[in-house]
Amino acid sequence: MNSKDAGLHHIEIYVSNLEQTRQFYEWFLGLLGYQEFQSWEQGFSFLQGSTYIVFVQTADKYLDQSYHRCGTGLNHIAFWANSTDQVDQVRKLLGARGVNILYNDRYPHAGGSDHYAIFFEDPDRIKLELVAPD
Repeated sequence: MNSKDAGLHHIEIYVSNLEQTRQFYEWFLGLLGYQEFQSWEQGFSFLQGSTYIVFVQTADKYLDQSYHRCGTGLNHIAFWANSTDQVDQVRKLLGARGVNILYNDRYPHAGGSDHYAIFFEDPDRIKLELVAPD
């Protein structure tokens, strides 16, 4: 196995509103240096290095089953920031966009005293974290 195979290959997320999700992630992942990788009628993806994130429109028959991060399954996705300054800047931008910021009263150490991070929700309320390197 080479080092390229040792990391995360991709994540695929089904979403309730593809266009709303695209607008959010084009902005957020663009801040982190991700580039659009693929696009088709029912989905799109963004790539950084050899890892990509795929977003697919949920089929109508499954839209009544809403997501909640405290149930079985995914709790959150954490992305690396370049610095604490980038975390602070993204926090301001999230607030200006009206994005729901989680644990704002404990910022920037809501994830524990060793982590400088911000937690927030995407349009489907999937919890995201942007964490600065130690």
